[in-house]
Amino acid sequence: MRIYLIVLLLFAAASAGAASAGAASAGAASAAAAQTLISGRVLDQKGGAVPGANITLKGTYDGTSSDADGSFAFETDETGNQLLSIQALGFKMQEISITCSGQPIAINVSLSESINLLTAVTITAGAMEANDEKKSVVLKPIDIVTTSGAMGDITAALLTLPGTSTVGNDGRLFVRGGDASETSIYIDGLQVGNAFGSTASNIPTRTRFSPNLFKGSFFSTGGYSAEYGQALSSALALNTLDLPLRNQGDISIMSPGGGYTQTLVGKQNALTASGNYYNLAPYQSLVQQNFDWKKSPSSWDSELSVRQKWGNAAEGKSGFIKAYFHTEGSTMAIWQKTPGNDLPGEDSRGDRMALNNRYSYGNISAKHSGNKGWFFYGGMAFSHNRDKFNINYEPTRQINQLVHSKAVAVKDFSPQFSLKNGLEWYVKSYSEALTDENRKRNYTDHQFNHFIEATYYFSNKLIMVGGLRTGHSSLAKETWITPRFSVAYKLENRGQFSFAAGRFKQLPEEKIRVLQTDLKKTAATHYILNYFFVNDNRTFRAESFYKIYDHLITYKGSATSPARIAQNGSGYARGIDFFYRDKKSIKGTDFWITYSFVDSKRHFANYETKVQPSFAPKHNGSVVVKHFVNALKSQLGSSWSWNTGYPFDNPNLPGEMQCKTKSYSDLSVSWSYLPKPNVIIHVACSNVLGRDNVFGYRYSSQPDETGTFASLPIGQGAKRFAFIGLFITLSKDKAANNLNNL
Repeated sequence: MRIYLIVLLLFAAASAGAASAGAASAGAASAAAAQTLISGRVLDQKGGAVPGANITLKGTYDGTSSDADGSFAFETDETGNQLLSIQALGFKMQEISITCSGQPIAINVSLSESINLLTAVTITAGAMEANDEKKSVVLKPIDIVTTSGAMGDITAALLTLPGTSTVGNDGRLFVRGGDASETSIYIDGLQVGNAFGSTASNIPTRTRFSPNLFKGSFFSTGGYSAEYGQALSSALALNTLDLPLRNQGDISIMSPGGGYTQTLVGKQNALTASGNYYNLAPYQSLVQQNFDWKKSPSSWDSELSVRQKWGNAAEGKSGFIKAYFHTEGSTMAIWQKTPGNDLPGEDSRGDRMALNNRYSYGNISAKHSGNKGWFFYGGMAFSHNRDKFNINYEPTRQINQLVHSKAVAVKDFSPQFSLKNGLEWYVKSYSEALTDENRKRNYTDHQFNHFIEATYYFSNKLIMVGGLRTGHSSLAKETWITPRFSVAYKLENRGQFSFAAGRFKQLPEEKIRVLQTDLKKTAATHYILNYFFVNDNRTFRAESFYKIYDHLITYKGSATSPARIAQNGSGYARGIDFFYRDKKSIKGTDFWITYSFVDSKRHFANYETKVQPSFAPKHNGSVVVKHFVNALKSQLGSSWSWNTGYPFDNPNLPGEMQCKTKSYSDLSVSWSYLPKPNVIIHVACSNVLGRDNVFGYRYSSQPDETGTFASLPIGQGAKRFAFIGLFITLSKDKAANNLNNL
């Protein structure tokens, strides 16, 4: 009986164990049935594998990474509707809705490339940045100050860049076969009237503004944005500083004069005021000149800049407003020899020209970042220039005025697509008068412009920009439309190619327009192909261009008294530029080399045929070297500029522009020494070899008794210019360091 009970108990236990095991087996089968297998491949838009992508179910720990061929697979216990998240470096995150029901899910995912503006391709055709914020910088603002031979002039520094031509008796910007009037200059997006100082014939000028005002610049030698107009060849956009670092005073004592600048900085605002005075008389009394001055040039200027910041960038809303005002005055009087002059006494000195100039420029600009990808900027600027000439005791007065207002809205619809839309209004007026005779002529023109420009990133390697600019002149009674287009493609670690094309229009110069106010637009069409490479502090840039001119101004007679003015001129400019900059190969040395070839011919002015203009030498080049010597606390600099000579017209020979001067060459040196961190002593000299550069010849209006037109060379009144300056920065915290200015 006892044995029976034991057997019965063992049977019951075994039955219970079997039942338990059966239940466990059933539970396991149920769990297996609830798991879902998710598998597939992650590809790019071209069908290539994307390895290392993270694939997860959003809100869970379930997931995996893609293999070398882009494949992935993982299981999950989650059920119902889920979000499958796929992320990979360099691509946009993608989320896909799936339903987990225990059935296998197979899915292939195609990821779109994300746009990283720090590494994405940029348009470089015709464009040269000088901005510390850009990785593709060609020249920084500091280079403008420290380039030998530039003497702190913005234009002179830019003349070491490709596409420009040095015209030593003028001093303005001449770009790719275009004359100086074909370049427009902007400060904070607003056009500047009479940006270069007034001067006498064949005495070089310079820009009116100090390079220390600006944090960067955008210099375009062609194919520029639809935002810029009234320029057939070039646009130079200068951007002023935002908030300075500290309160400080800056003292400058120089061979031609001196000045003082005071900067006051708050948490979100700043004020800068400056004053300068220059007089070349003491310098010219020590250094022999070929100028016959009656009164050496002297000038003064003052500036005031106010900046205010508002909002919080972290909250998506912020803005900045700037107000800037500049005023100056200058005087000079000079005797200029005339060809064939054999008059006795004081008359043998030639023509007497006296100049009194007053100039004012002011602007107010604002920018604001809003929500949902909106960005706004714009402002208003006013320029007033008054020149009083006294030529052989006959007084003349000329007044130029320009008002420019602009409003622009930019919308980022996605990281790939952006649209810019802007409106502009110009008021341009000009008058000239013979004051003794009470004779005057003038005009006023209202111009209205609209521009729209779209930017689209197909990928980090391919970008396209298309724009359209329209305008209307009330005086010319003309409406125009000018399209612009550019595209760039970035190679894999081998630089990038850019192409730009566009139509550009510009009204004639005021001295011609005032004689015939119904003159229409002159025009140019640009085609530019660019290759740009930057790596490890080395930059290489090559660019070819072709520019077609039409509707250029032609006339009979001389430039001072033109007759039968028409717009039947045409021409072309074509060529290639090279630029190489290297901060790596030679320790402590930064250098760049530039070469430009320009083949330009145009039928314009009073020429009967297409000629090579005097301002477009065929071959131009420059070499700039800067070397810092730590032991001497010094930067040594040198620059060499050259070209193959300037065409000129000799009335003693048949044909037009049939002669050419000897080649131009200028070797300049500089030395900047820092005895203390806040003190710089700067010494520079242009054309140290004393080369006698000639830019052309002036001929008498009538032949002599032998039938020969007498001539005089147009050269450098001062073969060399020596500069010595002491610059001291004063700050309460003693943190100001002028090493940043080298």
